Amino acid sequence: MSEQDKVPAQRPEHPDFWCKRFAEGVTPWDAGCVPADFDAFVSPRQTPMNTLIPGCGSGWEAARLAAAGWPVTALDFSPVAVARAREVLAGHAVELVCADFFSYAPATPPTLIYERAFLCALPRKLWTDWAGKVAALLPSGGLLAGYFFVCEQLKGPPFGIQPEQLDTLLLPAFERIEDRPVADSIPVFAGRERWQVWRRRQDERGADR
Repeated sequence: MSEQDKVPAQRPEHPDFWCKRFAEGVTPWDAGCVPADFDAFVSPRQTPMNTLIPGCGSGWEAARLAAAGWPVTALDFSPVAVARAREVLAGHAVELVCADFFSYAPATPPTLIYERAFLCALPRKLWTDWAGKVAALLPSGGLLAGYFFVCEQLKGPPFGIQPEQLDTLLLPAFERIEDRPVADSIPVFAGRERWQVWRRRQDERGADR
């Protein structure tokens, strides 16, 4: 069966795929807490960053940012995931949006995009579009920070990405400024996850690339 022949609930690029899993409680990517590297990234920063979280799922990290006074938009195209996030985020000042990341146009550009289990949820045919969208959303100096599932796992989600593939996607517009293994990964990602921070480049003429 080709990808196009599959029903929407079998295609990870379709919201029905994720609605089914959230509705059934099958969410092995959900840690149920804020991971340590993300917390260590946020805690020392005295200046809040306007943050976008695509594929926010339950929204634990969005709650952490809001509690610290950061402006944050949590985005997911699954209505069931958004309903779950609404429960987690109750009482927190988070803009929760049900929309497709690839067509989303924020009123104010983010200065930080947080990545956790979003890229690895996307079929490989969408990776180039993802990189282009991230680069288009972030201004020069903006940060892409988060967790990357770096391995040879072809079948997914989660879909593994090789280091050279990630470099090909991001190095034209970004420079990597942090890269380290993750110590507190949940089982589905254990031993194959890296915390990375990428900074949006500026070309020699001062224009974004």
